[in-house]
Amino acid sequence: MDVDSRFERVTVMGAAGKMGCGISWLLAREMARLKNRPEHRGKTYRLTLIDVRQEGAKELLGYLETQSARQASRNIAALRSLYRGHQGVTTDEQVARAFVADTLSVIRTGTDCREARGSRLLFEAVPETERLKIETLRRLKETCPEDAFFLSNTSSIPIQFLDREAGLEGRIAGFHFYNPPVVQELVEVISARTTRPELAELAREIGRRLGKRLVPSRDIAGFIGNGHFIRDALHAVREAERLGDRFDEWEAIYALNRVSREGLLRPMGIFQLMDYVGIDVFSSILSVMTRHIEGEAFGADLIDRMVLKGVLGGQRPDGSQKDGFFRYEGRQPVSVYALDREGYVPLQALDRVDRALGPLAGVEWKEVRGGPDRARTLGEHFARLASMDTLGARLTIAYLQASRRIGETLVAHGIAESPEDVNTVLTSGFHHLYGPFNAYVQLPQALSPGSGTGPGTWI
Repeated sequence: MDVDSRFERVTVMGAAGKMGCGISWLLAREMARLKNRPEHRGKTYRLTLIDVRQEGAKELLGYLETQSARQASRNIAALRSLYRGHQGVTTDEQVARAFVADTLSVIRTGTDCREARGSRLLFEAVPETERLKIETLRRLKETCPEDAFFLSNTSSIPIQFLDREAGLEGRIAGFHFYNPPVVQELVEVISARTTRPELAELAREIGRRLGKRLVPSRDIAGFIGNGHFIRDALHAVREAERLGDRFDEWEAIYALNRVSREGLLRPMGIFQLMDYVGIDVFSSILSVMTRHIEGEAFGADLIDRMVLKGVLGGQRPDGSQKDGFFRYEGRQPVSVYALDREGYVPLQALDRVDRALGPLAGVEWKEVRGGPDRARTLGEHFARLASMDTLGARLTIAYLQASRRIGETLVAHGIAESPEDVNTVLTSGFHHLYGPFNAYVQLPQALSPGSGTGPGTWI
């Protein structure tokens, strides 16, 4: 497996995007490290960063310089050993400057796929649309050597489908980073039936070198992460619809968001998470899963209407949150969108929903995350809710049931190799405090049969 030689010429497509810039920095860091190893002195390393936006290059280079300087300050001890013996590099300040210079020295930017020529390792990080990914991969195939390997950052599109449509003959694997790639430790590695064994092995080694925690996923649309997230979110959408005889639509959205955040003790509510991802992106993933998975319904009228209104959420280039289901001040929701009014309703006006839900959380996500005994705290939290006969408690337990059933089906269909892999994706990729298979949330009330997401025919 010629890992080091493949790192001599690497390309990232979509490099200035939200995911591409983080992937680019991780690769630049590894290439700078290889460049300074004694056995590699004299070799030339080139990381070609391509993005169709001309203005993206300047932003990208600024981001990479900032990340390199930050990394140097945090890891100066390790860098001292890397630069030991280099002429003129003696102080910590000189070591940090040398690392930043070496990281930036491997980078070339461009806007044309033809600039990827010579690359034997290519990372595709263009937006999550089938047509764009296929066209990009086809153009790269025409430009690059016949032995080039491709790693797609797709979060939902089956790899075998991309392989067939782009004509790559098994030279592609899925390498799904989580956002932001520089911080998130998780990567889902997806090998299709057609993926060449040497590429599957190479992908695992690359993940280890980039310092990531790798979880394998079967090549079924959505994989483990979105396979759970999409179905989990659809549960909330359908529960909100079911509450239509009791609440206005925006009140039901607020209720399920609060249940998922406070009742399930997640870092953000499920409708906030859809805002974070982008409601249009969520809709796109629904479409992908509808096309590639038979026997299961992924329609969501609420999502369609939000997209039609152009209320899409997502993030600005500086990372701030755009308005979607909620309007935000900073990261905090302050009002909820009412489709029928075409405007936002302040959360202070939803007192009657809070009263109807009843008490939910005695603790908060941050408190439990940093606490000394997470298992005991969570066990007590869910036991308390299971003993209560309030609307909020019933909705929470039903949601817990649905999450567990989704996880069970991911394992039953071999999309996840084990319950532990499902837990890992949700705790590492989504920062949940627990996975659906953790023992301390397995209450009899939470595991009884009920309505919700069923297995369907996924293949």
